Amino acid sequence: MNFDLQELSGTFSVADVVAAMALSFILSTLIGYVYRYTHRNVSYSQSYVQTLVIVGMIVALIMLVVGSNLARAFSLVGALSVVRFRNAVKETRDVGFIFLAMAIGMACGARFYTLAAVGAVVICAVVLVMFKFNWFALNVQRQVVKVQVPAGEDYTPQIRDVLIKYTSEFELVSTETIRGGALNEVFYTVRLKKGSEPGELVAALQERTSGQRVTVLTGYDTTDL
Repeated sequence: MNFDLQELSGTFSVADVVAAMALSFILSTLIGYVYRYTHRNVSYSQSYVQTLVIVGMIVALIMLVVGSNLARAFSLVGALSVVRFRNAVKETRDVGFIFLAMAIGMACGARFYTLAAVGAVVICAVVLVMFKFNWFALNVQRQVVKVQVPAGEDYTPQIRDVLIKYTSEFELVSTETIRGGALNEVFYTVRLKKGSEPGELVAALQERTSGQRVTVLTGYDTTDL
């Protein structure tokens, strides 16, 4: 009994279909586990990881459909161009994992099984190494300083004097009025000098702003006096 499926673009067997689908599933699942293991932030999404697996298999199927037929490939591009995705990607690395799943699916669908397996393993290993050794991390801790001052008087020179003393760099982010215009709230991003403490900065700012509320937000704690 002949199980070959005859297509306009050529002949591929049921074994080819099963191999492409199975390998794309295995490798995409590997990519999903690597993504989950190396994810750092709270924006983890189970549906996104499941989508990685589905995308890998779908792309493999698309490659089997297209084969070497250029007309079919252009028709497929035209059909897919009507699809619109409105979900924003939360992290730039998520885009990399999507492209990785697509590339693995393309390799499986084109029946480059060795290329797909080696490529997935090598790239996943690189991701794990970067995660393990924290490559390209920039150890720069910045703080957000929120200062409330009475409206109607310019406290900018006093605030700047304190920031120059206690910080190595600072930048004004925004200014807004609160409490019906009775107070102005000023936001700065700063980088504390080595040896300076948030509490010292808060005390110095309060001394210059008539004891108004000052908040220093850091990456790890909040000093609020």
